[in-house]
Amino acid sequence: MIRPILNRLYLYSGYAAAIFLIGIAISILAQIIGRMRGVTIDATEAAGLCLAAATFFGLAHTFGHGGHVRITVVIERLSGGTRRFLEIFNCLIAALAVCYLAWNVILLAIQSHEFNDVSPGLLAMPFWIPQAGVAFGVTLFAVALLDELFWIIGGRKPRYDHDHDLDQDDRPVA
Repeated sequence: MIRPILNRLYLYSGYAAAIFLIGIAISILAQIIGRMRGVTIDATEAAGLCLAAATFFGLAHTFGHGGHVRITVVIERLSGGTRRFLEIFNCLIAALAVCYLAWNVILLAIQSHEFNDVSPGLLAMPFWIPQAGVAFGVTLFAVALLDELFWIIGGRKPRYDHDHDLDQDDRPVA
């Protein structure tokens, strides 16, 4: 029951990343058009904020589709229980690191909100806004890693290890 919800969440995070990439293009086009008309438009901060959001919203979606770079020199030579143990260990370490990152980014966003931190540029945008997007994206990535960890612990092949459809069946690997 939770599988379709998580898959939809990862898919929507990919859509959010795409929307923020469009935001980067729009802010750059606005600067170009402004320069051609002799008007200064400082959209550099907006493009940077969109880049941060696109990057972190895209993590969970990319991970779910096996798009993250993996160095498999050692693990591809292993089989059976040794490979499974190493896959679990790798997911556990990654999940712990990303959960720690998510926790600290959430705290940073809360702290920025409490202190009313604003960006130093012309826009003077409150820092908590982009930090909240980053916090949400990193948290989704942490959920995806934990999801994959429990998937592998359940005796199934890692979903990131091959091309797949996220609605694949949930049969354990023999």
